[in-house]
Amino acid sequence: MTKVMLWALRQLYFYTMNNEQLINKYNVAGPRYTSYPTVPAWNLEDFNLPDWQIDIKKTFQKDQNIGIYIHLPYCESLCTFCACHKHITINHSVEGPYIEALLKEWQLYLSLFDQKPVLKELHLGGGTPSFFSPENLKYLIENLLSEVTVPEDAAYGFEGHPMNTTREHLEVLHALGFNRVSFGVQDYDAKVQQAINRHQPFEKVKKITEIAREIGYTSISHDLVYGLPFQTIDGIKNTVEKTLSLKPDRLSFYSYAHVPWIKGNGQRGFSEENLPGGPEKRALYELGKKLFEKAGYEEVGMDHFAKPSDELFIAREEGRLHRNFMGYTTENAQTLIGLGVSAIGNSATTYFQNDKVLKTYLEKLQNGKWPVVKGHLLTEKEVLAREIIEDIMCNFHTKRLDVFADDNPEIYGELRAMEQDGILTFNQSDLWVKEPGKAFVRNIAMLFDEHLKKDSQKPLFSKTI
Repeated sequence: MTKVMLWALRQLYFYTMNNEQLINKYNVAGPRYTSYPTVPAWNLEDFNLPDWQIDIKKTFQKDQNIGIYIHLPYCESLCTFCACHKHITINHSVEGPYIEALLKEWQLYLSLFDQKPVLKELHLGGGTPSFFSPENLKYLIENLLSEVTVPEDAAYGFEGHPMNTTREHLEVLHALGFNRVSFGVQDYDAKVQQAINRHQPFEKVKKITEIAREIGYTSISHDLVYGLPFQTIDGIKNTVEKTLSLKPDRLSFYSYAHVPWIKGNGQRGFSEENLPGGPEKRALYELGKKLFEKAGYEEVGMDHFAKPSDELFIAREEGRLHRNFMGYTTENAQTLIGLGVSAIGNSATTYFQNDKVLKTYLEKLQNGKWPVVKGHLLTEKEVLAREIIEDIMCNFHTKRLDVFADDNPEIYGELRAMEQDGILTFNQSDLWVKEPGKAFVRNIAMLFDEHLKKDSQKPLFSKTI
């Protein structure tokens, strides 16, 4: 047995025997905080399209920089771990009509702007963006870029499925300015892949990673997930070591979000008994973290790792790391436009989301109507809480504690309880997350979420650990 395996077993024992009480205490349902307030807490009654459009215009007039997230929902098969909005089909004739709808939606946004936008960040997510042909993606992006200014430091990326991303996909998008690609790996263990219906051999991931590097992508990411059914210490070790052999520039090591009450039977391809429990699940992460750091990667925010040469790490060091609906980002465009079915965007003090029903989304745009169906106008108190939560999620530190405590003095008592558990330290104005507290960063952020204190009759979020 190798030294790493011996360490892993000791780590598992340590978490099970010594941290079990702490993990069980904090392993409660809670948000991931890609936004605040979270979508379930949005005040839908006070949201309306005219006020929303006014807010977008005001935000854009102050700063012409924008970000765009394009949701491409189609997948050829269902991955049973997935909690994203998707549409399963093998009929690729859907590509054209969907792209035309996206471009019509884009024109609606352009009608709000009095200047040419500067597109700082562009991300293609899904679903499976590489479901679309290179030709159709080229048509979409070329039309979109013809209406914007592209700065030299633009960050354009897409999510690629290793089984259907081709050299042509990579070449076409790179020629259009894409410099980042993330490949969804999840796990290499055959039993885990069978359970989550995600079959992809290491050799396939290796080949497409090498092609991306050859073409010139400067940030190649691999996405892994821990807490999946049937995962073991030995299996995670094997997956991580194979991933490290390909030397990606950054890594995502996501906690599996088990939310079958939201996504239906798609997440019931296995039994809850097949999932690792809280202490065992955290031990999987600790092993991965140990191996990543040994290979020269640095932990960035929650569930992310990057080489010191990668822009994500550099942004953290320079205080430019941000968190939004796309996850961690190096850019902070105040106007984030979500294009596509179910897509979410935001302006300075407004969140908004498109219709989640694909047929309705397409019909609205065919008739020239906005597909936005709900949103939220932030209060001043919510803006402050959002800033503090982002500080904690990005930097594990905030300097705004005293401002928040002016109206919420009880926060100090709640923080003292966490300080006694050894997960944070604080004074009148500053809060620091301690190294053991990084496992509970979502729980710390929850202290500043006034909406969680309202009673809910149904589950909304996955467990925090």
